[in-house]
Amino acid sequence: MVGSQRPKSKSYKKLRTIEPLHTSGPVAITSDGSNIVTCVSGEALFTDIKHSRLLCRFPSDAQNITSLCLTPDASHLVTFTDAPSLRLFKVPKALIGQHVPPSRVSARPHDAPVHVCAVDPTSTYLASGSADGVVKVWEISTGHVTHVFKGHGGVVSALKFNFPRNESLVQHERVAQLITASVDTKIRVFDLTATLRNDQGALRPVVVLEGHDSVPRGLDVTPDGKWLVSGGRDAVVLIWDMSFFGATLGQNKSKSKSLVTSLTPVKTIPVFERVEAVGFVHCDRSGSAATADQCLFTAGEKGIVKIWDWKGTLLHNLGTSWEQEQEEQRQILEAMYVPTLEAVLSVHADQNIFIHSVASGKLTQQLIGFNDEIVDAAFLSPTIPPSNASASNGRDGYIALATNSSLIRLYSTLGSSVQLLPGHSDIVLSLDRSASGHIFASGSKDNTARIWAPSKSSAASTQWGCVAFCEGHAGSVGAVAMSRTLRDNDTQLQFLLTGSQDRTIKMWDLSDVPLMCDSQQALKCRSLTTFKAHEKDINSLDVAPTDQLLASGSQDRTANIYEILYHPSSGTRAQSGEIKLLGTCKGHKRGVWCVKFGKTERILATGSGDKTIRLWNLQDFTCVKTFEGHANSVLRVDFINEGTQLVSSGSDGLVKLWSTREEECTTTLDNHEDKVWALAVNTDERVIVSAAADSVVTFWGDCTEEYEQEREAKRVEQVLKEQDFVNYIALQDYRRAIELALSLQQPGRLFSLFKDIKSSAVVSLTTTNGSVTGHPVVDEVLRSLSGQDLSQLLRYVRDWNSNAKTSGVAQSVLYAMVKLRPIEDIISAFGGESLEPLSSEISPRKQAGGRTAFKDLIDSLIPYTQRHFSRLERLVQESFVLDYILSEMDGEIFEGEGHVVVDASMICTNEGER
Repeated sequence: MVGSQRPKSKSYKKLRTIEPLHTSGPVAITSDGSNIVTCVSGEALFTDIKHSRLLCRFPSDAQNITSLCLTPDASHLVTFTDAPSLRLFKVPKALIGQHVPPSRVSARPHDAPVHVCAVDPTSTYLASGSADGVVKVWEISTGHVTHVFKGHGGVVSALKFNFPRNESLVQHERVAQLITASVDTKIRVFDLTATLRNDQGALRPVVVLEGHDSVPRGLDVTPDGKWLVSGGRDAVVLIWDMSFFGATLGQNKSKSKSLVTSLTPVKTIPVFERVEAVGFVHCDRSGSAATADQCLFTAGEKGIVKIWDWKGTLLHNLGTSWEQEQEEQRQILEAMYVPTLEAVLSVHADQNIFIHSVASGKLTQQLIGFNDEIVDAAFLSPTIPPSNASASNGRDGYIALATNSSLIRLYSTLGSSVQLLPGHSDIVLSLDRSASGHIFASGSKDNTARIWAPSKSSAASTQWGCVAFCEGHAGSVGAVAMSRTLRDNDTQLQFLLTGSQDRTIKMWDLSDVPLMCDSQQALKCRSLTTFKAHEKDINSLDVAPTDQLLASGSQDRTANIYEILYHPSSGTRAQSGEIKLLGTCKGHKRGVWCVKFGKTERILATGSGDKTIRLWNLQDFTCVKTFEGHANSVLRVDFINEGTQLVSSGSDGLVKLWSTREEECTTTLDNHEDKVWALAVNTDERVIVSAAADSVVTFWGDCTEEYEQEREAKRVEQVLKEQDFVNYIALQDYRRAIELALSLQQPGRLFSLFKDIKSSAVVSLTTTNGSVTGHPVVDEVLRSLSGQDLSQLLRYVRDWNSNAKTSGVAQSVLYAMVKLRPIEDIISAFGGESLEPLSSEISPRKQAGGRTAFKDLIDSLIPYTQRHFSRLERLVQESFVLDYILSEMDGEIFEGEGHVVVDASMICTNEGER
């Protein structure tokens, strides 16, 4: 086992993140259905639907976006915030994935917040309706207001432009209308061309449609402008004949002022739910063009998109029915028809977005807007994989997430497929997968546990369904653990263990549970035993790899170890099972959040609210090692790399990697801003998934081998360059030697080179040929150095000049550069360096930045240079004493005192030694 152990993981990189896509607010989609605009924390996100890839962000200065619309040609995006303010963005052609600044901002477009807006089919005009009952029409290109319509009896609830494409069906003259609805239950039609004809009362509605008893929330017009459909919260849909209205409008044009008329609907369709969106869809059931566009959709409080025919007959539903208590979470807030896809996009109250095909009724795309607080995660495989399968072959192709919801999220790790699994009636708290990884269990606040298996369909995207459920606990099921082995050649499950808030552990028989979901009714599992385990809530369960031991962690600050006694059926004997307490691990000062068995050794790891991780000996249940490093509670822990390493996550938002032998943290991964509740490791232990309360899921990939290879390649390259430097010096190729030393950033080698050149110049003063540095080639190199290399060399000179031992070489090089190059050339070497670089600044500011950097360099050179000069002055002054003594020795200073003869050369030598 040790021989197959891979090197310790030391480095991880972020492979992928799943972040919130939509939290609240309006939604828009491009006409081709490829991209979608959603709102997250005051920003509009522009996302590629097919690949679930963020393309760019449109900020709104941390203000909530109350309304937005995208032009049909996808060239501009308009957002209204609760300030209120209007922001116009140009959608970039080359999407950069960064923040896109607004091209125009209007600080106060309305006196009240804008809740609805719309763009005409030609992408020319924008209509906005505010809470004070005022509707304005804007010209997008110039930002000018062209129309102001007043008279609405309250908040404007819906807007729709009517620009008929086939005008012959309505009238021969051009028709440009704006249809509005407000909380006064009335629908008004305004003629946008009346101002061009200077009609009196042009800003008054030409017709008022009365028929709703509550707020109309949806409006739509057929492309030919012949029919208008409206839906409201009075649970009815009305269809209006716009051709009759066109004739009435033609009669009114000859009058001096507009005549407000009133029409009655030609069809009333009761839909038995509050309608939030309505529209016409292409539904060619008979093959004739006459009936092709005479179907419509409705969406509202029940969370289902309904397709109706012209007679008011319900054809079919888009989506599935939900329990009554879930309807409030699943209700549709907004819906729109995408003609290119022939599909309806619906936005639900739980921040999820669905796209259903109108023809087939199937779900074609699903976007999860917000996962809320993620509390658990588990890798899944779509089928039972062979023992040698890898993640690249489909193993661990999905990740299941338990969030603050009754729906389990299922993400594809290899693509953009997303699924929601309904079944629980309350929040899901825990997940665990089987030995093969294709079946998993979930525990919920509804006091039940459920078993999920993949369907038998051969579709590209595997679907999971509930195959069994376990009922019997008196409290929330906060922990589940499945058996780690399969029986009968991997074709039969064994047991499931559940821990509950009622402080008991139950064992459930899974021998009859199917391994594939065949859409049959879910099986009710039989409880084998119930054990009173702890004095407080049970937070975690784990089964040993051999299925012989069970560990439980509780808020009572202890972890219990049990023996599992499971007997499968044989002959006439039925299945039986029980658990027997072996010992208790005591030592934590706070509740135990996680327990985990080692994969190869009889050892247990526990994570606690006391900020520590402990390893326990399963022979005598004593603590053998303690890991400290998290700044808050340790919530999850797991073994990797044959038990030589631990990975943990905590309330401090960090994921840490530990060495079990050295008891130290080797790597810290940081990409979360809240508690990291969920931690999952894939089968080959190459990928770690962390998910937190900030709704962010992060995939971390082991890049240790890649990092080691890169480091080894850099080391080899470094050795080769160092050898090249030695060769250049031997060949006296000083140009390449200096350039190579600068590229390697090795000031020591540069110092030795200049020192040797200076020494050789002092020895042979007659061979310098007027060279400033002592060698003509070095002079030429200093004269022709590029700006970046020159600035780097000057910084090395500054550092050398700060030390008396190296100041001589520094002064020589500095003198040479000042002598060989004009001062403007040296200043320009710092031209691209500025303390605060601004992309919008022009060259004079850059030049000022270069002068500032050069001034800082000179300011650091002057004090040390003055100090060196003062020291030389003192040495020169002290040398005058020696000169005086020597001159007096040559005179009569010692005459008459014994005629002592003194050797002057000895004095000089001694003085020099002294």
